[in-house]
Amino acid sequence: MSFAEAEAAPNLFRADAPRARPLLVVAGVAWLALAVFVFAVPDAQDLERTELFGGIAVAVAAAAVLAWRFGRTKLLSGVGRLAPWLLFGALALAAWEALTAKTDYLPLPFFAAPQAILEVYTDDWPRLLDSLWHSLWLLLRGYAIGGALGFTLGVGLGCSRTISYWAQPGLRLIGPLPAAAWVPLAFFVFPTSASASVFLVALATFFPVAVLTWSGVASVASAYYDVARTVGAKRWFLVRHVSIPAALPHVFVGLFMGLGASFAVLVVAEMLGVKSGLGWYLQWAQGWAAYANMYAALLLMAVMCSALITLLFRLRDRLLAWQQGMVKW
Repeated sequence: MSFAEAEAAPNLFRADAPRARPLLVVAGVAWLALAVFVFAVPDAQDLERTELFGGIAVAVAAAAVLAWRFGRTKLLSGVGRLAPWLLFGALALAAWEALTAKTDYLPLPFFAAPQAILEVYTDDWPRLLDSLWHSLWLLLRGYAIGGALGFTLGVGLGCSRTISYWAQPGLRLIGPLPAAAWVPLAFFVFPTSASASVFLVALATFFPVAVLTWSGVASVASAYYDVARTVGAKRWFLVRHVSIPAALPHVFVGLFMGLGASFAVLVVAEMLGVKSGLGWYLQWAQGWAAYANMYAALLLMAVMCSALITLLFRLRDRLLAWQQGMVKW
């Protein structure tokens, strides 16, 4: 499906303005019902953030109703895409609240109530923000290094028979090995745990970017090169203006795969070697049986990874805008 077809295709989570209006009302009513449930039903355990949780539910309900009543068409179109998620979130939180805070059906300490998660964010936010910053900085460094090296090698493999002859065996031997398998060697070879962690993240990113870039460059139609040569294009011009632009869809597939792999390795590396980060925070919370802190860190990690993927999508759409209607994903 092309970009244009994807934008035009009907989708439950791509509601237009007319459809968004009733769905926003339903979502607002659901969040208001959640607030009533939180305030009216007593907690089975002593929780300190019940009022805050109920207040957030009321605020979300009010925001949904205000968007329905006073939002313009463009605003409703944007908010309408979130309306199904708002409705699902209210139902999921209600079930979670009923099984934990209200009935204690899910046993403590392994299952924390929503109020307990909120308490972590309100009381331990300095440590969480510090861990988030260190994880993000470590991930970006390793991802940038691995992506740049993988892209460079992939272009060389696709454009040069000499580079392909000498680099292919090493890439085929080392690349398929999981980056986590190099943890003991990395922490022995590198002088600091931070540099070893950067190496592991870069290694996890390097292989998919290199292979997909290589595949993209190698699959460029020879007719493109022939047309460029007829107007006097030299070798480096062909690489910069023909090979790389035509291979960009494959490059972004490799970048997406590398981001997921690097994120998994990041958590493993932080659990073993560094003194701050979300992986370190998870290990610390598990050691103290602070499962609410662990769930709060996991949610923060999910938000961070989702935000990075969204940014990568935005970058892809911007760089490949000239290929809309031709590129299929």
